[in-house]
Amino acid sequence: MKDRKRVLVVFGGASPEHEISRISAASILKNIDNEKYEVSTVGITKDGKWLTYSGEIDKIPTGEWEHIVLGINKSTNPALSVANYGTPANFLDGKGNLKVNGKNIDVVFPVLHGCNGEDGTVQGLFELASIPYVGCGVLGSSLGMDKIYAKIMFEKAGIPQADYLYFTRREMARDIENIIRRIEGKLGYPVFVKPSNAGSSVGVKKAHNRNELEEALNLAAKYDRKVLVEEYINGREIECAILGNEDPRASLVGEVIPGNEFYDYKAKYIDNNSEIKIPADLPMASVENIRNYAISGFKALDCSGLARVDFFVDREDGQIYINEINTMPGFTDISMYPMLWEAMGISYKELIGELIELAFERFEDNLRQIDS
Repeated sequence: MKDRKRVLVVFGGASPEHEISRISAASILKNIDNEKYEVSTVGITKDGKWLTYSGEIDKIPTGEWEHIVLGINKSTNPALSVANYGTPANFLDGKGNLKVNGKNIDVVFPVLHGCNGEDGTVQGLFELASIPYVGCGVLGSSLGMDKIYAKIMFEKAGIPQADYLYFTRREMARDIENIIRRIEGKLGYPVFVKPSNAGSSVGVKKAHNRNELEEALNLAAKYDRKVLVEEYINGREIECAILGNEDPRASLVGEVIPGNEFYDYKAKYIDNNSEIKIPADLPMASVENIRNYAISGFKALDCSGLARVDFFVDREDGQIYINEINTMPGFTDISMYPMLWEAMGISYKELIGELIELAFERFEDNLRQIDS
């Protein structure tokens, strides 16, 4: 037990996906190998406060952890830690070491979904602190989060994808009618409208006509200054998990059968009425193409550690289209990423351990020698 690596699990965040992060983090905390790792926990509130938490794991998904740390329940939970909260600077000492409860942290597991966590911002903080962390680096995280730039990179890599257009919030404010005409002329109906920088289908709508399109554009613009509009593919929703750094490997593929019209936020996390099929019922040639495209997409964005790559397979002709890449996919009990590796013979606990070891490997690979 003396040689355990000190792991800091960070969850929450100033993001629309704050609640999902809490659920993912709780699942990881329940499954991490405590004989191998000494675990500390920091939650980030929706308004950006960084708080240490050492209470019950089950209080994290409900949000009660925050009230406990801030002392609202102090009288009934006097033994719980209330110290160290504020900004990331609270956790850095004068030598630049990351400390929690007075102990140096060896590696960070940022279980953060969406903006201000999965987009390269937190990753940049850990780079500056010179500490290993699980997942993609600054570039891979930011490209994966920005759907428009991910599509540009996929195009460069020769990976087939749906046709698309993109606009800024200011462009839409200046001439929404012209933008709608451009969309109708190039993509037709229905179309999917998405914020460029958001995950878990937050702010995503399917538009079947002009009125719905204008509503969808305005909704997406609430979440990001850039809005992506994609042609509709009558496709099955297929997902593939990637694990590794320089030589990533792909899992078998799974299929999501949405309980709603499409696999939106409600279908993913609230209704729990969508069906997941592992493995997906596809021809072997299609499965291998998807796995190869998934690895190509992972490399095109300079990803590392992990990602889940999402595809559409056309219901009529079987054509494969890459949809997007998730650089910190959900780790909840019903999340596809851990389920795909479980089907490959890698348990949840083993998966967490491998991700942590990949973080150390990537850190060593990234070390730069600077001449004095």
